[in-house]
Amino acid sequence: MRIILYTGKGGVGKTSVAASTAVKSARQGLKTLVVSTDPAHSLGDSLDIKLSAEPMEIEKNLWAQEIDSIHEVEKGWGKVQEYLTKLFTAKAIKDITTEELTVFPGMEDLLSLLRILKYYKEKTFDVIIIDCAPTGETLALLSFPEMLRWWMDKLFPVKRKAMKIMKPIAEPLLGVPMPPDSVMGEIEQIYNDLDEMRQILSNREVTSIRIVVNPEKMVIKEAQRSFTYLNIYDFNVDAIVVNRVIPESVTDEYFKIWKDIQKKYKDMIIESFSPLPIYYVPLLENEIVGLDMLTRMGSEVFGDQNPVEIKFNNRTQIVTKEKNEYILSISMPFTDKKDLSLNQKADELIIKVGNIKRSITLPRTLLNYSIRGAKFEDEILKIRFGGE
Repeated sequence: MRIILYTGKGGVGKTSVAASTAVKSARQGLKTLVVSTDPAHSLGDSLDIKLSAEPMEIEKNLWAQEIDSIHEVEKGWGKVQEYLTKLFTAKAIKDITTEELTVFPGMEDLLSLLRILKYYKEKTFDVIIIDCAPTGETLALLSFPEMLRWWMDKLFPVKRKAMKIMKPIAEPLLGVPMPPDSVMGEIEQIYNDLDEMRQILSNREVTSIRIVVNPEKMVIKEAQRSFTYLNIYDFNVDAIVVNRVIPESVTDEYFKIWKDIQKKYKDMIIESFSPLPIYYVPLLENEIVGLDMLTRMGSEVFGDQNPVEIKFNNRTQIVTKEKNEYILSISMPFTDKKDLSLNQKADELIIKVGNIKRSITLPRTLLNYSIRGAKFEDEILKIRFGGE
């Protein structure tokens, strides 16, 4: 099975790109499901069909679904949410915000992704294409099980037993409800499911993430941040899709100015994401709605290529810790050491190779440290960060 996630800033057209990939995949004979986990669903609008919370067959080999995030929260987080509501109301928080406070930021998107775990286990489809919420930060939340592993393995079973013993004594004494065993069980189940989902999404032979951008500065900056974090969490970003590029055939004077602006940002995209493959989608004369336009878009993006094959499989950025220093390792194939130069500007690392410039957005962790040194060997640039 293949899983492909499309992410990007809101409004870049990732829903259209995801849907067009699904149509092309299905017409190659692969049983394909395209799923929207974005709470502000637009997948049905793109397909020009009203979708439901369960997979709906659109045509041969193609299914589509808009996941109901509220339903997924109630199903996966219901007992915990019920307990937290009791806890808050016990302390006299009794307004409409109570239920909102019981769902943490990103939780809806995260629990929606767990539906994909069910489909993966059932092996119903050959390909699952996911139209994600506007940023890749939800995927970063999947690192939580890894961080919580020691606590869940060592302390959680002890605390769960202690809670059962203490509950009758602590509740009247503290005046607040203690979590019942069913709540602790649901937390454990969510932890296990998220851990399993994390393993599937970080399996480079199964899952690819593709970032959709427009040739605009703000969009590219956000894509750079997403790319950095996805690399740190070891998700495989296998392609960049640049949407709404003004075609060369357009010669109108008004669009010439925009073409010049786009050219500058197309160069910036190459600098930022090399050596990833980059696909370009022209700005089409009609809006991308319905199967005919999605078919056309799929052809524009991938041509005769297989849209679901792994386009790239190499970790381009890795951060490791050695004693009191962090090492940022960046893959720089086909680079000559004597051509390299390195600068830092705020949260941006600027690497020049001859006349080519590459910009990398630094993760927040490294912003508190200064560059101590750099070494280039075996096509890997290793930059040491330390001090304050």
